[in-house]
Amino acid sequence: MLTGGRFRLGVGLGWNQVEYEALGQDFTTRGRRIEEQVGLMRRLWSEQSVTFEGAFDRMTGAGLAPLPVSRPIPVWFGAQSPPAYRRAGRLADGWFPQMSPGPKLDEARAIVEEAASQAGRDPSGIGMEGRVSWTGDADELGVLAGRWREAGATHLAVNTMKAGLRSVDEHIGALATASVTLGLRES
Repeated sequence: MLTGGRFRLGVGLGWNQVEYEALGQDFTTRGRRIEEQVGLMRRLWSEQSVTFEGAFDRMTGAGLAPLPVSRPIPVWFGAQSPPAYRRAGRLADGWFPQMSPGPKLDEARAIVEEAASQAGRDPSGIGMEGRVSWTGDADELGVLAGRWREAGATHLAVNTMKAGLRSVDEHIGALATASVTLGLRES
């Protein structure tokens, strides 16, 4: 409701076994667990009452109120391994590659698209969000954004951390400049 239906949920499994140990969970089942949980979340976001019995979770007559404006909420997966690429292809509305455009991204994208096709999904319906770091050089940002666009990105994040910016206003100013450079608003 706060975003007017524009919310996307990004999920990732994590790589640190200690985090799972601290929660009393089995690190080796995290892929199967998230697959089950994404399906369960989508039901909770779309149905008034959900009864569910899975390998990892169970619930009887649970529901959310109010239901989200966008149903179900789009789920985007972080991915940096072939199993994660396949999972994104099978389940995700979009994915966050953990590399820059180039041969490794092309290989990862091919795995995502093949998995989507095998799951009966249209690969072109799966978004991909690229990421660039703000250096203060608007021309460089334009070049990097173009590379992501050519690689098939549907979204682009501009990271202003580690750019030497000292205040919130400087970060906002950098993002305002980026939005003009990317043609999202006029100067």
